[in-house]
Amino acid sequence: MQLPITSNDLRKTLLGAELTELECNTLAQVCTVRHIASGEVLFREGESHHELYVILDGRLAVNKDSGRGFADTLHILSQGDLAGESGFLDGKPHSATLRAVGDATVLALHRENLERLIKDHPFMVYHVMRAIVRSIRGIMVRMNNQCTQMNQYIQSGSRF
Repeated sequence: MQLPITSNDLRKTLLGAELTELECNTLAQVCTVRHIASGEVLFREGESHHELYVILDGRLAVNKDSGRGFADTLHILSQGDLAGESGFLDGKPHSATLRAVGDATVLALHRENLERLIKDHPFMVYHVMRAIVRSIRGIMVRMNNQCTQMNQYIQSGSRF
């Protein structure tokens, strides 16, 4: 079920944090809110979607097919996190499946809706894109830290 979002709700998200009240009103008109039941899939690995999601409430598990008959949980997204950033930007298939852990609510922004705003609201679109880049940078930092920790763990174990 999809519902409209208010500018006040949008202002509290990563996407709306740098926007003026007028810009939040404009962006809110092209966003929707979706409720996801516990266990429901937001999107599947290998599917292509052109939507960006912001988790307003609840948690989503990021699952990757292990090739062993089950999926590994790579990360848990929670309130304020973005989801689907890369697919939103480049249209490529998702690299993981997102499934609700308990009930969740997400804000959805379709890429075409944002693209329609470029001509009349370029700075607003720029700020939205900056928020997406910040989110992707955060993912990269987390992955680099996890890789470093894993390497340290492996190296410490090889000395014994």
